[in-house]
Amino acid sequence: MKRAPTLLLLASAIGSAQADNLEACKRIVVDARRLACYDEVLGRVAPPADTLSMEQGTAASRGRVTARESLGSSLSLRWELEPAHKRGTFLFRPYKPVYMLPLRWSDSPNRNPRGYTERNTPAGQGLKPVEAKFQISFKAKVLESVFGDNGDLWFGYTQQASWQVYDRGDSAPFRESVYEPELIAVWRTDIALPGLRWRMVSLGFNHQSNGKTEPASRSWNRVYAELGLEGEDFALLVKPWLRLPEDEGSDDNRDIEDYIGRGELTGIWKRQGHVVSLGLRHSLRAHPSRGAATLDWAFPIRGYLKGHLQVFTGYGETLIDYNHRQTVFGIGVSLAQWL
Repeated sequence: MKRAPTLLLLASAIGSAQADNLEACKRIVVDARRLACYDEVLGRVAPPADTLSMEQGTAASRGRVTARESLGSSLSLRWELEPAHKRGTFLFRPYKPVYMLPLRWSDSPNRNPRGYTERNTPAGQGLKPVEAKFQISFKAKVLESVFGDNGDLWFGYTQQASWQVYDRGDSAPFRESVYEPELIAVWRTDIALPGLRWRMVSLGFNHQSNGKTEPASRSWNRVYAELGLEGEDFALLVKPWLRLPEDEGSDDNRDIEDYIGRGELTGIWKRQGHVVSLGLRHSLRAHPSRGAATLDWAFPIRGYLKGHLQVFTGYGETLIDYNHRQTVFGIGVSLAQWL
């Protein structure tokens, strides 16, 4: 099986990232901050605010340290925004959620996927409504502190696969694999807003393709900006994008933004080892008004392993389904989350 080395590499990357986070925690001088950092990395609950000790030498002026201030920013730890969080370049780190859903049920399998033109209609497929799905995702820093102590350049990669594992009659084929490499420039901001802090801004270039040939080929390129905001036990990612034009003669999904959307809003809640995220995409047009919503809930099982529930409704659950509407329920396990 050629997929085993990929999974082993991913597991090694996740383990390496966790070890680096623990090493960073060890370098923190203030006891309360160091303990809360360990809690964050190991998935434990940070101590309540009234149990945290005062910072040494500044207690009178600063007052009590809140749980969020003690552990630092989850976005900062994930994207190494502060100088104390820097790990160097070319080290694999978690990016988007990593999960395996052995059971995934669709209320409307796309048995006749269709692109923008009639010629892009593949032959009908005898799809099963129940299949498996998995996603792997990692990133690595290419350049660090480009502007003084700020500004890092990252390479990110996400791969998602839909697997007709229960279709024994057709030898359990992979229905579609979607490949998504990207380059991301990230800057620290740390600006106070009502109830939140604006922690980061990023600019990125993203390519997404299913690697198929005509008539099932689907691909697009886009540039995007993303704002990362954070409150206690909560983060908000705001991500508008712009599709880069392609030659109309070879553009098999030129109307993709009218279905998948022109931007995405992701809210992430963390509490006592549970992580709930809600992603919303929209075309940002009144006519047609289309988009999608994805709800993920990861809950503790053992160590870093979490149970994972996923509900999707709308357009673009996979790339070949960009203009197909469906509702999908999935259950499985996950190893890494947004934060």
